[in-house]
Amino acid sequence: MAQIPVVSYARISADVRRDEHGVQDQHKLNRETAARLGWKVVHEYTDNDKSAAKADVVRDDFEAMLKALRAGELPDGTAVQGVVIVAEDRLARRPGDYERFAEAITYQDGRVFADARGAKDLYNEDAESMGLFGAVISKMEVRKMQRRMRRSHRTRAEQGMPVGGTRPFGWKPDRLTLDPVEAPLVRQAVLDLISGRSLYSIAEQWRRDGVKTSLGNAWTPSSLKITVNNPRICGWREISKELVRGADGNPVVGQWEAIVTPEQWMAVKSIFDARKGHYIHRDGRIGHVLARDFREPNYLLTGFLRCGRAKDDGSLCNTSLRVTHSKDCVQHIYICPGKTVGGCGGLGRRGDMVDLYISEAVLAKLEEAQLASSDEPSDWPKQDEYDGAKDRLDVLRTQWTMGKVSNDLFFSTAAELEKQIARLRTEAQNFTASIQRQRSRSHTDVSEIRRRWFLPEEEGGLPLTVKRTYVREALHAVIIYPSGKGRAKFNPDLLEPVWREG
Repeated sequence: MAQIPVVSYARISADVRRDEHGVQDQHKLNRETAARLGWKVVHEYTDNDKSAAKADVVRDDFEAMLKALRAGELPDGTAVQGVVIVAEDRLARRPGDYERFAEAITYQDGRVFADARGAKDLYNEDAESMGLFGAVISKMEVRKMQRRMRRSHRTRAEQGMPVGGTRPFGWKPDRLTLDPVEAPLVRQAVLDLISGRSLYSIAEQWRRDGVKTSLGNAWTPSSLKITVNNPRICGWREISKELVRGADGNPVVGQWEAIVTPEQWMAVKSIFDARKGHYIHRDGRIGHVLARDFREPNYLLTGFLRCGRAKDDGSLCNTSLRVTHSKDCVQHIYICPGKTVGGCGGLGRRGDMVDLYISEAVLAKLEEAQLASSDEPSDWPKQDEYDGAKDRLDVLRTQWTMGKVSNDLFFSTAAELEKQIARLRTEAQNFTASIQRQRSRSHTDVSEIRRRWFLPEEEGGLPLTVKRTYVREALHAVIIYPSGKGRAKFNPDLLEPVWREG
């Protein structure tokens, strides 16, 4: 008598995260069950490390199995008349999936189905109902486990305890003590970001220096952003992108050592918040929404220089200058593009001399700003309003607890106060971040900036992105006026910096 051809299905829970050995053990049991019943396994379907309880998880082999069952054959034409599994919770944990499976396997008469305990008749309504009931119970158990895990995470976070998982970069395996090599790198990256350096530039430097992630991978701007944007580096914790706060409304401080101050982390966070919804160029500039420009500027003043040549009507050309090279000139040249691309094509200037003059002008501005800066930043002007809103909410809660305020009045008033407090708290964080950036600027040693400005980056010089940030903060643009026909001696008086106010 010919053996009935069936398929074996195996799945290991994504929450358990076991390896392939567990899956092969399931297939082995399935083959033994099939042989005991006189069936023959002709194909094995495997969904390893994929949850059957989450609606957004697609189990590719499960879907392929349903298609084969409905067709009665595999893609290569091999006949299929049934399925064997270890247990029904390996097959489906959602009633909808079990219904689709039951519909596919009973699409034709004579199909067979079995688990480790023996064969089951899915054409019997009672058997199908029990299978659906089992899927419902399984789903309820999964939800209870998920709720317990969420409560456990919340409790640990409120107690300031570290979480498991991959070792965070910057800490030793105990997740509490700072790593003496990695922690300074994270701290310097934060300070560089506040100073205007781009994620791309820092990640590239780490790659050149051979720095690896805690998993041993090369750094990318995305992985670096995850690290420096994590409040863990300042001793705080977040769940679902919200800071974990205590009863007093302040962030809970973790038991691990912090790498940077909360003010420094908030300064970095404010930088990233300002970039949301925009394309970020490799040098850190915020581009247009969904704009795509993968080029990193190779020259200091790209985008800052404007053509000052007069048009026939007396107005300036004002076209952004581009960079070109000439065979008889070692240095790069800033030129106004031709008329076909919107320029006048009638102005060019030696690039290294322009870069040198504007660099000196920007450094002089930095030295002037350092002399005029104040060491003590001003206080947040809305602190009294914030404290008053918190006090009113506390009083309202006390009165409601004592029964002196109705439910309608309490919940309507409390909701408005909570919105006001949340808005003011965000403003306070942005203000603190702004002060941190100002403090970083005012405490910057301009003499050290000047020393590193003209050094090559591989010899400790400032990265181009950092220098361009200083230029951007000092200048709106630089207008270059024509020097006449032919090659004239470089004249800095023909360069007009347009300074920013303040």
